[in-house]
Amino acid sequence: MTRCPVCLVQMNDTIARLSDHFYALQLKNNADHIMWLNRYIGKQRFGQDELELKFEKFFRTASLKEWIISNFVRKFYGDPPHMFILEMQHPKEYVLKGYAMEHHHFLKQWVRSCASIISNTDMEDVQAFEIENIVSEWYGAGDSRPSHHELLLRMGESLGVSRDAIYKSEPLPATKRAVEAWSMMSRDFTFVEGMAAMHSLELVASRNIRKYGATMGYFDPVILEDGSITEEAANFLGEGYNADVAHSETALDLIEKYSKEMRNTQDCQAVFLKSIEVFDDYLNARLERGMMLEDKQQ
Repeated sequence: MTRCPVCLVQMNDTIARLSDHFYALQLKNNADHIMWLNRYIGKQRFGQDELELKFEKFFRTASLKEWIISNFVRKFYGDPPHMFILEMQHPKEYVLKGYAMEHHHFLKQWVRSCASIISNTDMEDVQAFEIENIVSEWYGAGDSRPSHHELLLRMGESLGVSRDAIYKSEPLPATKRAVEAWSMMSRDFTFVEGMAAMHSLELVASRNIRKYGATMGYFDPVILEDGSITEEAANFLGEGYNADVAHSETALDLIEKYSKEMRNTQDCQAVFLKSIEVFDDYLNARLERGMMLEDKQQ
């Protein structure tokens, strides 16, 4: 089985069939598939046989976990890194305001996606992992351990964005498209594809990201202590930064384990690639929202 990383159609065949799918759409000048080829395979037009070899090389891997990490780092921490990550090194107030508002909508979908993954499997290790995620992201464990979402709201409030404004906001178009894509992928595909779509995104804030080849982290850790951001913003960012590094890779280990058992590694690769494309746009939406809030204030 193979799945197209652009239109997500599943094919009952090999990588050769997937390559033929792209080749045919390339001949029809299909913009979405051509842009994907330019981004991941090469900007020149390949013949049918050569394209098949390129596809086999691109998707070939002995470790799905390592393949996901490598492609994620290349996408968001390559040369140059994503604009949002550059802005986050020493973030201005408007960047964190946009982060607070758009990420609220991301987290609402996150817990729904975790619930969809739970409903799509009988594997108790996966279910336990997702339940833990729902609790930590949305509910927390009392006053001493507020949820990730609560810390996000407090960051917004410290910057002058009320939680009422955040709750009443509508996601920007890029965020809305991303949320809809993540909802579909976690609900309608296998649980392991849903995990590949959602939990690979946690790599963006991993403290291990430099070990995997990134030239910078999600932010310069000095901002947690130098007073350049509010205490609440430091608490929000620090929660992820100070989390157990091993936890951030638990999902990747589960994805690797079950994709091998289910023999759907390429399906997971395709869904991961689709997910990071919409994540790219969603990160831009954080900046867009921040600039909108900044313009409104002036």
